[in-house]
Parts: sequence; structure tokens; C-alpha cells
Amino acid sequence: MSAIAVGDGFKIAVLLPCRDQAATIGSVVRGFAEALPGAEIFVFDNNSTDDTARVASHAGARVFRETRQGKANVVRRMFADIEADIYVLADGDGTYDPADAPSLVNALVTERADMAVGMRGSAAGRAATTFARRVLDRLYRRSIGVAFVDVFSGYRALTRRFVKSFPAISRGFDIEAELSMHAGQMMIPVAEIELSEAGRTDGQRPSTLRDGLRVLKVLARLMKETRPFAFYSAVALVFWIVGLAIAAPAISRPESGPTALAVATGLFVAGFVSAACGLVLDSVGRTRVEQKRILFLTVPALGAR
Repeated sequence: MSAIAVGDGFKIAVLLPCRDQAATIGSVVRGFAEALPGAEIFVFDNNSTDDTARVASHAGARVFRETRQGKANVVRRMFADIEADIYVLADGDGTYDPADAPSLVNALVTERADMAVGMRGSAAGRAATTFARRVLDRLYRRSIGVAFVDVFSGYRALTRRFVKSFPAISRGFDIEAELSMHAGQMMIPVAEIELSEAGRTDGQRPSTLRDGLRVLKVLARLMKETRPFAFYSAVALVFWIVGLAIAAPAISRPESGPTALAVATGLFVAGFVSAACGLVLDSVGRTRVEQKRILFLTVPALGAR
């Protein structure tokens, strides 16, 4: 499957993962068709129970089905099956304005970037959700080391070499975090574009608490994979602190201390084992990054002939 050549000879594919978005997908497809004339629009239906697939097809999109539940599973399938020079990844619920797509695509070409991220403003949701998103973005940048601003944006333009070298391992809506982590870890050039505020039109409201807990879980997993020494050292520190808290009273009262000292000793040993595991995994992780970087460089850059 391939997209139609547009612009400066680049093939552009618009990728829209969808589930139960019949109310909005038609206008979204038509919006992208107007914003990127000649680009081919792909809608991957993820087990919808409404008419999402029919509406998308009627609007002019090529529709496929992915039965494995979860946005990351859909994106993984899209990246594997679709052939293009530039990929525009968005949502089918009207969250993002298709009119911003040319700016994202242009950023890849003019700034020689491999990923352009649409930065959402304060109007892109409720105040509490926006505040929580900013807090999580900052926490993510500090823990994972990503330099750009909106690490959880779902509106992106990607080059072929980014897409074809991206080792997607997520299963759900943490795919955006993984995309950001991959770019940061590989030191891939990223451009950021301020988005207009189209607003969400499907009537759904994100859960700040639920999404926040989910993102914290994702951060822990990604930190374990990308910065194992820091992650396991933090775990070791927890073991040592708890062990010290148990050992201190036992030392001051020897008559009640043997069991407590045994537990504290076990915690101290567990802490040293955790730190050692982090050191070993850090060396392994560096080798994996080198291998991924080599794979990234084997794919020609955008515009290279």
C-alpha cells in the first residue's frame, strides 16, 4: 500500500486510528483531504461497534481493520503496512485541526527534522487536564531526558526513517510517550509547531486522575527500559531506607533486635542486588541504543535520492 505523490515529490500518508468515532471521522477525513490535497488517508478501525468504517470509507479514506485492541497496536500495524515518505499521525475524534497538517509536514522539510510535534495550548481541554498534562510533561522530560515540550501530543508528522526504525512495544495510549522517548533516546531532530485549538468534538472528556496514573505507570516502565541504572538505583535506595528504618530501633534495643536485624540485612542485600542489576542493564541498554541508531541510519533521509 502506498500514498499518492504530493508536494515536492513526497508521498504523504495520513494515519487515523479509530474506535467508535462515526460521529467525527467523516469530517476529519474530509478536513485532511482538503488540507493535504493528493495525500492518501488511511483509517484503521479498532473493533468499532458503530459505523466508523463505513463513514470513513464514504468520506474517501482507505479503511482497514486491526483486531488487537489498543491504539499502540493500531499504530504498529500502520507503521508496518503503509509505505510513504511522510506520515501524519492524528486522531479521528476531532481533537486536532487538519488545517495544521501542512505546517507539520513543512517543518520536516524545512528544518530537516524526522519528527514534527504539534504543541497543544491551554485551550486544548479543561484547566485541570491541561495543568496535569504540563506537570506530567515536565516530569517526563526530567526523568527520560526528552528536550521538547509536548511529549504526549497525538498529532505528529514523521519521516519514513523514523517510522521504519521505530520499535513499538506499547499496547495502548502510551504510544505517544514511546514515540517521544525514541526520539529523545536516539537524539533524533524534532520540530515543534504550535497548534490551533480545534477542540475535541466527540463529546468525550479525558479523566485527569485516570490518565495521570496511567502516564505515571508508563513513565516508570520507560525509565526502567531507557535509564535502568537510575531506575534500579532508586529501587535500591528505597530498600536501604526501609532497611535502615528497621535496623535503627533494633540496634538501640538489642533484646528485641535479632529478627529486625535479619530483615534489615535482607533489605540491604536486596538493595545492592538491585543496584548491580541496574549497572548491568545500563550496559546492555547502551548496546541496544547503538543498534537502533544503526537501523535508523540505514533508511535514507527525507529527500535523499
